[in-house]
Formats: sequence, structure tokens, C-alpha cells
Amino acid sequence: MRIRTVAIALLICTATTQAQTKKDNCNCCTENHTKFDFWVGDWVVKDTLGNKVGENKIYKIQDKCAIKENWTSASGSTGTSFNYYDRKDQTWNQLWVDNQGSQLVLKGTPEKNKMILKSTLQKGQKIAFFYHQITWTLRKDGTVLQHWEIYDKDHEKLNSLFKGVYHKK
Repeated sequence: MRIRTVAIALLICTATTQAQTKKDNCNCCTENHTKFDFWVGDWVVKDTLGNKVGENKIYKIQDKCAIKENWTSASGSTGTSFNYYDRKDQTWNQLWVDNQGSQLVLKGTPEKNKMILKSTLQKGQKIAFFYHQITWTLRKDGTVLQHWEIYDKDHEKLNSLFKGVYHKK
């Protein structure tokens, strides 16, 4: 009986040590890597009038080193983004690709309860140069407001392309 008790105790200690080692070896379990976690979830997205505009599933991948987004609009268009924290330049980055042939590359930093990502300057047809800025804001009620805006090279707001409110399913 005593040998059996010792064997069980050794198994418990080994399992605990292995779990702790795995936790300690988490390369992306830093505070910086969790700054965009407020966006993770299964969401219904509505416009500011309360009309459903789509659904979004956002989850952590690659041992918590990246966030993957799977968007489906109410009209049937889809898109996917990959989001990650870059330790080298201490920025958050997003690569967006959709089924309409669009791509968008964004980079930025978090603020309190916000993530603000911007593109580089793009050459336009009507406007010489502009950039995209998308801001995600965690609101007190647990929803997330996403606001996609266009600015000129002098940082003057030109247009608001999308304003959606994320509601947890």
C-alpha cells in the first residue's frame, strides 16, 4: 500500500512539474502579447443603428502567439486577418485578406482599452496620399467598437469606412 501511495505521489508531482514547465515555456504569455485579447471571442457585429452587419470569430493560435479573425458579412463576403505582437519593434501588426481580392497591412500600438493600427501611406486616385486607421475600443458593457477611417498625409480625417459594434454571442 505504501509503494502505491508513493507511486501516486510521484505521478502527481511529475504531472504538476510538466504542466508548470509548459506554462513557463510559453513564449507569448507576456503582457504585451495579451493587449489585444479583448477582441478574442465569437461575435455578432452590428452597425451603430443596431442592424446586424456580420459575424466574427476571433481566437488565439500558435500557442497564444497570434490572433486569427474569421469575418463573414451579412451579404456573404468573407475575410481573414492574422494579428501578432512583434517584439523587435514592439508593435501590433495585422494582415487582412478577403474574398473580394483586398489586402490590408496595419501596424500600431495599444492604448488603454484600445488598439490603434494604421497602414503606410497609399497612393490614391483622387487624393495623392492617404492611410487607413482602424481602432478597436473595449467598452464598459463588454462590447467592442471597431472604427475604420481614412486620413490624408497630413492626418486630416477624410472618411469613415466602417463603424461596427461587436456583441458576444
